[in-house]
Amino acid sequence: MIDSSSPSVPIDFDIFCRVIDNFGDIGVCWRLARQLTSMAPVSRVRLWVDDLHSFAKIESGVDPGQGRQTIHGIELVRWTDSPPDLRPYQVVVEAFACTPPPAFIARMNAGNSLWINLEYLSAEDWVESCHALPSLQASGLRKAFFFPGFTAGTGGLLREAQLLDTRERWLAQPVLRRDLLRSLHVPDAMIEGLMHGWRQVYLFCYPNAPVAGLLQSLGRDDNTSVILVPAGVCPTLKNQRNPRVHVVEIPFVGQADFDRLLWSSGLNFVRGEDSLVRAIWAGRPFVWQIYEQQEAVHLVKLRAWLARTPFQPAIHGLMNAWNTAQEHEFGTRLDEALSPGEWPQWQAQARLWAEKMARNNDLGSSLLAFCMKTLQTG
Repeated sequence: MIDSSSPSVPIDFDIFCRVIDNFGDIGVCWRLARQLTSMAPVSRVRLWVDDLHSFAKIESGVDPGQGRQTIHGIELVRWTDSPPDLRPYQVVVEAFACTPPPAFIARMNAGNSLWINLEYLSAEDWVESCHALPSLQASGLRKAFFFPGFTAGTGGLLREAQLLDTRERWLAQPVLRRDLLRSLHVPDAMIEGLMHGWRQVYLFCYPNAPVAGLLQSLGRDDNTSVILVPAGVCPTLKNQRNPRVHVVEIPFVGQADFDRLLWSSGLNFVRGEDSLVRAIWAGRPFVWQIYEQQEAVHLVKLRAWLARTPFQPAIHGLMNAWNTAQEHEFGTRLDEALSPGEWPQWQAQARLWAEKMARNNDLGSSLLAFCMKTLQTG
């Protein structure tokens, strides 16, 4: 919580981001930058990004050809091997251990900036014991680890103020959903089907996802499904034919429309960190594909995350099959999850978990409170 008794001294943030996972890294950093710039006493936010082309896919206002530009009140700086010699702000956030340039760090020393290492999201038990710990620097520069997470002992999850209320207001106006689908060039006949009970499935996955199992299972379901998949994410899927499953490629959308697609879909498939958090806030059943790591470390993280969810063992098996590319196993598990006896339970658990997670502090507020306290106390 932010100490409301503290004087409102303006605070400025630098955020550094290297794009590794196409949209996940920049997705997190852009949401954090936007949230911070909307919060008092934050005055200025500057975001350094090494890949503006990926960034432009989720934020249409970004011009990849510009070295410096301002979008939504946030200054964007293209991070190259020869970055501009800018004076660091009071707080410098390196996202996911992407160390700022040496010359910039030297200037951070001169200005006594607070250096935050914003770590990846993990549900593992050790995260709580490492959250907010100092990282001693030989130069004496103040640096600390900051972990997002699913418990009160972590920095929490990114969540804008009133997000769940905004979701409910949008869902209460079906015409907005129809307009969104039209803007994405979904055929009229499919829009009408979706508005009258067809299942909307949003699919955002890595290339090794067992999508054949998904198609087979949805094809066996009594309800007709429309799979909405961003262009280029799963190019072989659009050629598949099944009388009960329609596949529609849609353009990449900005983060606001991405959220709305998740809110209005009956079943979501998401990948990486940013999309996982947004799927949680959607309060709808979802399947998460975690970013693959060497020696299957990602599966350890997946099991730790599943242990913190309220989902029944059958959903654990479903998630595991999706992440280990077991097409037949996944299809069988999804058949079970969509059955009349299981589907309502999955829906209720997803909705209740979103409400439970929303009772924790959000990441932006936690980070701001930590920085204000550290800057005040030294």
